[in-house]
Amino acid sequence: MVKVGIVGASGYVGGELLRILLGHPEAEIVSVTSRQHVGEYVFKVHPNLKGMTSLQFTAEDPLTVASKVDVIFLAVPHGVSCKITPKLAETGVKIVDMSADFRLKDAAEYQKWYGWSHPAPDLLEKFVYGLPELHREELKNTSLVAVPGCMATAAIVSLAPLAKAGLLDGPIFVDAKIGSSGAGGKPSLSTHFSERFGVVRVYKPVGHRHTGEIEQELKYVSGKKFKVGMTAHAVNMVRGILTTSHAIVSSKPEASKIWKAYRSMYTSEPFVRFIMDKKGLYKYPDPKITIGSNFADVGFEVDPYVERVVVFGAIDNLIKGAAGNAVQSMNIMLKFDEREGLNFPALHPV
Repeated sequence: MVKVGIVGASGYVGGELLRILLGHPEAEIVSVTSRQHVGEYVFKVHPNLKGMTSLQFTAEDPLTVASKVDVIFLAVPHGVSCKITPKLAETGVKIVDMSADFRLKDAAEYQKWYGWSHPAPDLLEKFVYGLPELHREELKNTSLVAVPGCMATAAIVSLAPLAKAGLLDGPIFVDAKIGSSGAGGKPSLSTHFSERFGVVRVYKPVGHRHTGEIEQELKYVSGKKFKVGMTAHAVNMVRGILTTSHAIVSSKPEASKIWKAYRSMYTSEPFVRFIMDKKGLYKYPDPKITIGSNFADVGFEVDPYVERVVVFGAIDNLIKGAAGNAVQSMNIMLKFDEREGLNFPALHPV
């Protein structure tokens, strides 16, 4: 049984980590921290977990948590993890970082996409990008995992097979739509019900920080550098992400070639589903049928008129886009069956 701790467990991602790990047959949660809710029972903050645990939040510092566990999950804000992780790494504890602080390999990219200089650039190459579909072998031999961004996950999983097969040419444009839980649990004017309900709101038309991750990972699978333009929208749902990517192809688009690229990369993947049906309501990926699950649904449509491929990726932003990817990566790192704790269907209807 592996002992697990979660630093910053009171947010939405922390709650999903708790929910998954409480049902994990190989994991025992021994420490959960929250500065805001010290002493409170976990189920007071995450009411869906009532009857599942009697854990209470503590104010233990990360080094104390690390001394008690085999794996520590860091569900802390961007810019915080990079300050505490160097000391944690020295202890030898296995680290699964949920923030953006170690996702990019090039320190200069943090200045470009986040506007700050990375304080621990020597650790960037040591962290493995926690997307099992691309980095499974590396995850087997690491103790440091950087969990991808949620919108980056949907875009990368759906585009990677085409990049790997050499089918993409020119810039790629990613249109991303995300539910309100992607903004986290801390309220603001933009998340206030009166302002958030009913919207399709463009909130980052250019320069979204997940762009750097998408470019990095498409280059990783293809050896080719792509420019990615990404536009993010807040939409009227609580959970879920849909990315619609418009890609110019290197030759006349043929559905058979694209299908071959997807199948050659994902046929054996336990959490990638192909959604391409001629009949029914769900002909293409739709986040509605991923909610509560670790599945990533992918699909495409060929547009011969302008010689492009329209690529779709749908996930639950809190599971495959965060906590699920984290646990799947932990499973691989610890040589467990990677489906442990995650082999459950989505909720429907929601």
